[in-house]
Parts: sequence; C-alpha cells; structure tokens
Amino acid sequence: MSGGIHKIQTRLYIIGAGFAGQMIAADIKRKKILGTVAAFLDDDKSLIGTEIDGIPILGPVTNTTVSLLKCNDLDEAILAIPNAPVERIRAIYELLSANGFRRIKILPSISQVVSGTAHLVQTREINPLDILGRTPVIIQLTRSLDYLRGKRVLITGAGGSIGSELARQLLSGGAERLYLFGHGENSIYQIDRQLRLLQAEGVGEKAVIVPIIGDMKDRRYVQYIISKTRCNVIFHCAAYKHVPLMEENPVAVIENNVFGTKNLLDAAASCGVQRFVLISTDKAVQPVSVYGVSKMLCEQLVMEAAGRVSDRQSYMFVRFGNVLGSRGSILPLFMEQIHNGGPVTVTTADMERYFMTIPEACSLVLQAGGVGKNGTPYLLDMGEPIKILELAEQIIRFSGFEPYKDIDIRLTGPRRGERAVEPLWLPEEKPAPTEYPKILQLQHVEQMKYPLNTLLDKLAPVCLAPAGDGPLPESYRNSAALRQILADAVPSYQSFLQQEADHV
Repeated sequence: MSGGIHKIQTRLYIIGAGFAGQMIAADIKRKKILGTVAAFLDDDKSLIGTEIDGIPILGPVTNTTVSLLKCNDLDEAILAIPNAPVERIRAIYELLSANGFRRIKILPSISQVVSGTAHLVQTREINPLDILGRTPVIIQLTRSLDYLRGKRVLITGAGGSIGSELARQLLSGGAERLYLFGHGENSIYQIDRQLRLLQAEGVGEKAVIVPIIGDMKDRRYVQYIISKTRCNVIFHCAAYKHVPLMEENPVAVIENNVFGTKNLLDAAASCGVQRFVLISTDKAVQPVSVYGVSKMLCEQLVMEAAGRVSDRQSYMFVRFGNVLGSRGSILPLFMEQIHNGGPVTVTTADMERYFMTIPEACSLVLQAGGVGKNGTPYLLDMGEPIKILELAEQIIRFSGFEPYKDIDIRLTGPRRGERAVEPLWLPEEKPAPTEYPKILQLQHVEQMKYPLNTLLDKLAPVCLAPAGDGPLPESYRNSAALRQILADAVPSYQSFLQQEADHV
C-alpha cells in the first residue's frame, strides 16, 4: 500500500434509536473527530430495517445481531436508553462484552430526566453502578427544581461526590448563580471546569458559576461569605466523613463537622437564607463512631436553627445510607484492588449496607429541598440492604474475573467505629411515606442526656483555640477528653467505648 499509513476509523454503535440516541448521533456527526456512527441497535420492530439520517437501524438487541457486527478493539458502543431498568442495562452490557466490545459508554438516566435533552459530553464509561442494585426512581427535575429558578444557590463541599453531582443537576434548575464552596483547591477547580464544559456543550441553563475557596471552621469568614453572596438556598454537603480516619482524628471531625455546621447555620439564619438542607447519614442513628456522633449533632443543630428562624425560612436535613461510587467508598477501593490483582478486602461476611447511586440520591435531595417543611427531618427510602461480600463478588464478575479463582476475597475484621449493620432510623422516629416516592418523613427524637448548647459549651475548649495569645487550656486538642464528653452525652457511643475497653 502506498501513500502513507492507513488509519482505521472507530465505528460507533448506538444502542437505542430514540431521541437520546439520535441527539448523540447528531452530536458525533457535528464534531467529526470521534469516529463514524455505523448503526443504531434497537428492539422496536417498526424501526428495524429503516434509517435515521443515513444511519441503519439494526435489531433486535440480541446475541445474533451483535455477533454479526464483528467488532474490533477500536469499536465503541454507547448505551442511549436512559429509561431502561438496571436488569436490561446489565443484560446488554454482558451481551456486548461477550461479543468483544471493550469500549462501552452509557448515557446515565439522569441526563434525560433533568433537561429532556441528551449530549455526547454526558456519556461516560459504564461502571458497576450502572448494572448493580435497583433501577433508580425517575424524577422530573425540571419541575421539582422550579423553587430554585432565579435563586442564588450555595453548595458546601461542592467538590465532593454528592456536592459535585448536586451542582451538575442544578445546572438545569434555572438558578441565577451557583456558588461552589469548598476548601479543596483541586476538587473545586475540577467541578468548576466540568460545569463550564457542560454549559459550553449546551447542557442546562446559563447560571453564573462562582467557585469559592474557604473553610467553614472560620466563623467570621463564613458570616462574610453568606452575607456577600446573598444566597437564597444552601445545600450543606461538606464534612469529614471517612470513619476509621476520623477515629484517629476525633477533635478535627467535631471541629469541622459540628462547629463548622454551626457557623454556617448561624450565618444563614442571620442573613435570611430561605432554605437550608443538610446532607446527613445513617451513621447518625445511635452512633458508635465520632463521625456518626458529629452528624447526629449536625442534625440537631439544624432542628435547633429551624426553631428560631422566621416563617419565611425552611431548614431541614435529609438522611440516607451509603452512595455507590463516592470518593473513599468501597466501590473505588474494590476496583483498585481488582486492578492490582487482588485480594479484595471485606471486613466481615455479615456486614451489610443500604446503597443508592449518587445521581438518584441527589435528585431526591433536590426534590426534598423544595417540598420540605421547616424543622422536618427526611429520610430517603434506600430499599433493601446489600451484603458487602456479595457486592464484592458482583464487582469482580463485572471486571471479567471469577471470585476466589481469579481474584481472592479476604476477610479482614471490623475496623474501629464500624458495625455490621447501620440502621437508617430509630424505632421512635417512625418513618412515614410522603406524597413523593422514596422520600419519607421522620419524627425527630432527642438522643442526648442534656441540652445541645450545654454539650457545645463542653466541646468548645477542646476544639476551638481561645482568642488572643494566651496559654491554651489543658483540654485543647485532647482526644481522650473529647471522647469522654461525647460518651457522657450520647449513650450509644458510651456503650461502644465500653465494649472497646472490655476487649482490650
């Protein structure tokens, strides 16, 4: 062959010839640099054998059809059926993998639900989140985000897993401004850049995006930021949350999570912030870790603030269990361990957790933020718990290996602050359905032996340095003193510390 090296062009196959698939095909054709859409694949008998913009529609999506494609290593499949149940996505993924596709992308369901449009920039590599667990609840966010239209919205911890997904979904809410608040320079840079790229590609509306680097432990700075931004709504996601790490740094977690939240609430209440939504966790229920105690106190801080704001303000918390794929969670850890050849480590065979995908949790939080009433705690319906050991086996199989044969699973024993089962609510809280699917209402129950303000007064000398240059109190940064104060106030944490002492 003369005239230079022949370049093999990527063939793209779009699974789903509906409006989402058609919009992605048009996007690819317009960009001209990603390859050629060779065909749509669809199960609709009325479409099979026809063409859309010169692209043939093949089908149905079965082994016979996919095997005829004779794919090579450069070929790519894009799943553009955002309303398909998890079981169907899993079946198609296994079908494509069995027929040699190594490059498989997906348009997540939230992309269609939020804006009614689909863009190539919204597709991503398929991962275990897309084929494990239940089918996410469908929420028409364009309607449920109406309360944010024209408003200024501030997200704390905006660079984290929950905060960044809230920000992505909020692009379609019609907000005037999105304030991305966080103390991690790199994470805030990443979400700021991502949101601007999404906007440039036509995703969402033209909200002004404002990144803010700051620390919510700085009380005066927080007051300054809330007053200057004149934000109407705050979604408070920021927290130190890695349980074993926080057990080694208990003062830091109380200082950041509890006093940082108090700073934010005080500033929000005084500046007239209309809505305040705290992201909470199942670990706040009868807590046995410092992190869990900190989130229980944050819940109570929100309830206390709700009792002193005006009737034009609504302050609430939304509690839920684990989210699949968050930074520091088991999914990325398992994937890394599999990539390194194993073993995959699980603490105990009986450990189980409630799981929800990050996009579903965030869409429910956004909905709850709009319909929630002042001083009312909410709980997301997490479905049935999943055994961590079974999850590990599923992820190993997703990665193309056989558990215990190709990749071993090793039980390591529980870590400090962890328990086998995390309850989502206390019996006294009596979760009741609301008119909104997957959003439950809790009856708040006091869990401490003495008032919240009394506890904060005891914690302050341990966590906060006094003003001026005078000597620091003996209790300052004293982890043992902090744990004793928490144990005196929170019975479940006291029992946990006693059990630990008994096993030493």
